Amino acid sequence: MAHRPERDELREEIRAHKLRATTSRIALLELLHVCSQPISHAEVAIKLNHLDCDPTTLYRNLIDFVDAGLVRRADVGDHVWRFALVRDEHDARAHPHFVCTGCGSVQCMPAMQVRVPSVKAPRAVRRNEVEVHFRGLCDACA
Repeated sequence: MAHRPERDELREEIRAHKLRATTSRIALLELLHVCSQPISHAEVAIKLNHLDCDPTTLYRNLIDFVDAGLVRRADVGDHVWRFALVRDEHDARAHPHFVCTGCGSVQCMPAMQVRVPSVKAPRAVRRNEVEVHFRGLCDACA
């Protein structure tokens, strides 16, 4: 399980990114700190429903976190944005994800290089502006 920071640490982390440290933002950041894999907005709303916080506010806070560089978002091909805390340089960059075709879980993969011939590759590939997704059964489903 990931490090669960104290509320004062969370408040300072939010303020260090030039955002107001509201109750919902602190709770959201705390949740993201303990999540071991990217989480969707719907999952966030379910996990934080005890706060009686409007789902729209939670989504706006997620986008504010993305814009501030606290969180990275990714779409793994199912048209659902998933959000993960930026813990280090690897998290801040586009990196591959593993999507389980059984349970739908999404896991961040370690950084790796994919060699694509640059002769006829699209511009986005040549600029490393693409996301790679692996699909298969996770250990729990295999």
